[in-house]
Amino acid sequence: MQRPVIVLSTVALLALTASAWVASPVAPINEPIKLQLRTQVQPFHSNGPWVGAQFESAIVPAKTAIIITDMWDQHWCKGATHRVGLIAERMEPLLSLARGAGILIIHAPSETMEFYRDAPGRLLAAKAPHSPAPPELTFSDAPLPIDDSDEGCDTPGDKPHKAWSRETAALTIAPGDVISDQGQEIYNVLQQHHIDTVLFMGVHANMCILNRTFGVRQLSKWGLRCVLVRDLTDAMYNPASRPFVSHAAGTELVIEHIEKYWAPTTTSSGLTTAFKKTP
Repeated sequence: MQRPVIVLSTVALLALTASAWVASPVAPINEPIKLQLRTQVQPFHSNGPWVGAQFESAIVPAKTAIIITDMWDQHWCKGATHRVGLIAERMEPLLSLARGAGILIIHAPSETMEFYRDAPGRLLAAKAPHSPAPPELTFSDAPLPIDDSDEGCDTPGDKPHKAWSRETAALTIAPGDVISDQGQEIYNVLQQHHIDTVLFMGVHANMCILNRTFGVRQLSKWGLRCVLVRDLTDAMYNPASRPFVSHAAGTELVIEHIEKYWAPTTTSSGLTTAFKKTP
C-alpha cells in the first residue's frame, strides 16, 4: 500500500514492488523440450462423445512465449480477485523457471498501459518492428458450455466496474519481459523473436483468454501454436447459472471447450518438470 507521505512516479513504484526489475535475461535455448498436452477428440467423429486424449509435443524455448492475461491487482468481483491471488502464488516460481529456459514473458494486463507508460517492457512492445498480420485461418467453434451472461461473478452484490490499475504485484516483471495489451503489438513482438508457440496463463478462460485481441482465438487464426496452462487459469462463472455446477466444474467445462475447438492444454507441474531439464 502506498504511504501517504511519499509521492512516487510510476517507474519508482515498479522498482519498489514485487514487479521490480530483477535478473538479466538469459540466452534463449534452441534445443526442444517435451511437454505432455491434453486435447479433446471424438473417436467416432460426430456420432460419439468427446473424450480427453494425452499426447506429447515438443517446444523450443527460444521460439516460445508466455502471455499472462489480465492478472490484475484487483477485480470488481471479489471472488475473482481472491482466485487471481492464489494463481499468482503458483505462477510466479514457474515464470522464473521459464525465464531461465529462455522463454519470452509477455505481461498483458489489459487497460492498464498508462501505469506502465515509461516501463522498459512497455517500450519493448511499442518499439517492436511492425509485422503485418497474415490472412486469418478458419476454425470451427461452438457456444460456450456455461452461461456467463450475468458476467459470471460468484460473490453476491458485486457490480461490474473498472477496479484494476496494474498487474498484481505478486508477479515479477523482469528485464526483457514485454508489456502490452494490444494484439498487433504482441504479434509484432512474437515475429521479432521468431516465436511460433504461445503458452497462455491468467484469467478468464471464457472471456479474456479466448477473446482479447491477443487471445487464443486471434493468435490461433494468425497461425500461432497456442497452449493453455489449465491449472493457472480461472473462469468467470456463477454456479447460479446454467449448467448449475460448482465454480471449479464450470471452469473445467470451459477448459474442455478450448481443448475441443482452439488449443491443447498443459499443467504448471508439467512445465516445471520440462524447464528443470533444460541445460
